[in-house]
Amino acid sequence: MARLYSNENFPLPVVHELRRLGHDVLTIQETGKANQATSDEDVLAFANEKQRILLTLNRRHFIRLHNKRQPHAGILACTFDPDFTAFAKRIDDAIREEGNFSQKVVRINRA
Repeated sequence: MARLYSNENFPLPVVHELRRLGHDVLTIQETGKANQATSDEDVLAFANEKQRILLTLNRRHFIRLHNKRQPHAGILACTFDPDFTAFAKRIDDAIREEGNFSQKVVRINRA
């Protein structure tokens, strides 16, 4: 399964469901980097250093970094969905479908 890194504003219930589905998800809170005004550039660089696909709701900023060619292991740019189980399932489906995420942005939209 995928190695993921969730950005600070990413819903923890989705993280828990992704873990239940077998994914290795590290949260920014677990790294001790939460509530430190960490720049998006640094968040993406950390995810890349750890070879983890970034999970984020901050689509616009991370797509901009992708377009600037900042190296990354992949970005899952998500639209918020309060149905956390369905949200996690869409992410899981995209991971299974895409395979290699290196230098790719995949959008996960609300159904």
